[in-house]
Amino acid sequence: MKALTVSLALAAGLLLQAPAAADTLLIERVQAAQGKTLPARGQSMAQVEKAFGAPQQKFPPVAGPGDHRHNPPITRWVYPEFTVYFEHNHVVNAVLNKAHQAEIGPKPIE
Repeated sequence: MKALTVSLALAAGLLLQAPAAADTLLIERVQAAQGKTLPARGQSMAQVEKAFGAPQQKFPPVAGPGDHRHNPPITRWVYPEFTVYFEHNHVVNAVLNKAHQAEIGPKPIE
């Protein structure tokens, strides 16, 4: 019984230490993102293109089902370091791109 308790304690200690490297990477990326200038909410497509240049990719608008008032068209522009989302012609959000496909997060920058 004592050996089982010791084994469980060691396993718990190892599990608590395992994600530290990934957490540090995410924290560093979030901190780096805070210093970056991204398109601001409300800017027009023309203002974004003037300030940041032409995007690498422009995806066509996608609208939800029903009328455009409740499901407006959303357009996505992809730059090397970030992606911008537009509702009609204005920025609704800009987020940093992932460093690799397996990465989770960071949260959108507002």
